[in-house]
Amino acid sequence: MKKMLALLMAATMALSLAACGGSSTSGSASSGSTASTSTADSASTSSTASGEELTFGYIAYDMTDIWNEYSARAFEYAAEQNGVKTVVLDSKNSLEESITAMESLIQQGVDGISIFPISTEQGSQLVKMANEAGIPVTVENFSMDGLEDPGDYIGSVACEYDKIGEAAIKYIAEQKPGAKIFFCAGQQGAGVYEKYQEGVDRALEELDGQVEIVSTLHADWLTDKAYNVTTDLISSGTEFDYIFANNGMMAQGCYQALQDAGMTDIPIVSTGGSPDDYKMLQDGVESACMTAPVSIQGVQTFMNLYNYVAKGEEPAEKFMPLPVIPVSGDDFSDYIAWDDYAAAYEYLNSNAQ
Repeated sequence: MKKMLALLMAATMALSLAACGGSSTSGSASSGSTASTSTADSASTSSTASGEELTFGYIAYDMTDIWNEYSARAFEYAAEQNGVKTVVLDSKNSLEESITAMESLIQQGVDGISIFPISTEQGSQLVKMANEAGIPVTVENFSMDGLEDPGDYIGSVACEYDKIGEAAIKYIAEQKPGAKIFFCAGQQGAGVYEKYQEGVDRALEELDGQVEIVSTLHADWLTDKAYNVTTDLISSGTEFDYIFANNGMMAQGCYQALQDAGMTDIPIVSTGGSPDDYKMLQDGVESACMTAPVSIQGVQTFMNLYNYVAKGEEPAEKFMPLPVIPVSGDDFSDYIAWDDYAAAYEYLNSNAQ
């Protein structure tokens, strides 16, 4: 289980603080419909071949984490649109609670289960429990490809941090050829920053000198540390004219340091697309954000399950990455809020092949 508790905590921190989960607020500029655990009155009721109404279970890793909360609500919204009842259970970041939740859903005889695991190893354990009970299961927030025997699951959907890092550098190159970039990076060691770095390196290689990283300093996903490392970099005399901040919290710290130095003309590109990011785009703190809407993740994991159970269709790909949608402070037309479940649902329907 990733060296059990120590690495488990690191993975949990990464989920909450990295690009795909770095906000502590629940509001946004574009508010979606409030999801319900009951079937929507306007939706036609989906049923099994025997005519029974469909009910799907959802096992959250921790509903106090807003990334997980928004994803679960998006799952419920998509279920409403398709006349499917839902049972959402929160394992509260507890391995024991997640097992209890799976046992409960099996006992209730649900028609399908979506799981948001604590780790890939724990996810595999839950998948195999569903397999033994003969209940179709799908996975979100993790790619299960790295496991030798993950169990039999329909598909998985999650962020690919390397693609977000790659998109950020390529975006900067488009905006300012020859840019000298300060990479305010996340914490080393948990695997999230390392994936970002893979994408950054890939982009730099493809761009072949069109932009350069003049400094990479680690602020560990924290606002105050980002302020300190940015201030130190400015004091060192290192020249830079663009910042890639690994999440919104660090973007705030970088901007505060630029303010103090009278250098707010230097643009900051961040990641995630949280409600806080949206506000920072409006306020000019971020010039752009490489968004990866968790609302899309929740809808997609529902559709993976629904298409299999109701239609007998498997996803075209076993793993489906969240789209990276660049949004600039000058144009919010492509922004999909984490709580705009209707927009996420429409996005996936319009992009379905």
